[in-house]
Amino acid sequence: MNKEADGLSTVEHIEALADQLSICADELHKRIMQEIQQHCGQPPSATRQAALRALFDNEMILRQRANGLYADAAGLIVGSLGKSQRHVAELTAAAAEKIRKIAVLKDVTGLVAGMLSLAGAAATGQPAPIMLALSKIKEQLAALEAQQPKATA
Repeated sequence: MNKEADGLSTVEHIEALADQLSICADELHKRIMQEIQQHCGQPPSATRQAALRALFDNEMILRQRANGLYADAAGLIVGSLGKSQRHVAELTAAAAEKIRKIAVLKDVTGLVAGMLSLAGAAATGQPAPIMLALSKIKEQLAALEAQQPKATA
């Protein structure tokens, strides 16, 4: 049996997902701090403050869920996910990169929601919610990619 072919099928795979979720949380924190610093010492608008607070709360939840995955890795092995570990890793790495580069704050919020969904789904150890969460992240990444201006030749 090819362990690489079965995503989240070993303790190491669960820990790798937790690592990726932690990286996403790190990128989100950097992004929040970058948004705060863009205001040159002036407080952001009430709407922007609320968005930043929500993202900060999401960062904390993402970290808590990643820590939970580390703690419970042995009990969360998924037998038949139907996606490779490489697919899971590539999708979460792409999400971390998008969090770092996304220009519009509301787009960060949507992607982070998908990552939180994946973290929660992984904690169930059940393939169906994990597959749904991976699908939502993939759709969000595709939508963000479609919004990018096309390079001219």
